Amino acid sequence: QVQLVESGGGLVQAGGSLRLSCAASGDTFSLYYMAWFRQAPGQEREFVAAISGSGSTYYADSVKGRSTISRDNAKNTVYVQMDSLKPEDTAVYYCAARRSTRLVITPPLYGHWGQGTQVTVSS
Repeated sequence: QVQLVESGGGLVQAGGSLRLSCAASGDTFSLYYMAWFRQAPGQEREFVAAISGSGSTYYADSVKGRSTISRDNAKNTVYVQMDSLKPEDTAVYYCAARRSTRLVITPPLYGHWGQGTQVTVSS
């Protein structure tokens, strides 16, 4: 079992940047595909970005070119750097983990979740 704790959310003006972090514990971090999802009020949870244990990355079209996912396996931490933020990026951002080498972007297939961190982008 892996436990996840996100940090780094907050209030930022449109065009600004935030870096979210997710610290993992409880299992061998490098065995896990890590992902970020987000959920705005009244909307379904949606995929943002994912990174394999070896560092391969994948992004949703909505954030491609504005976000960078990375991981530090020595620190058991995954990050997402979000630039050029827009008001429509406002959501609760969740870190998720899946013990696999295969990319999936469907939330139910991730068995481990953090508590979420709020990102609010003002116009």
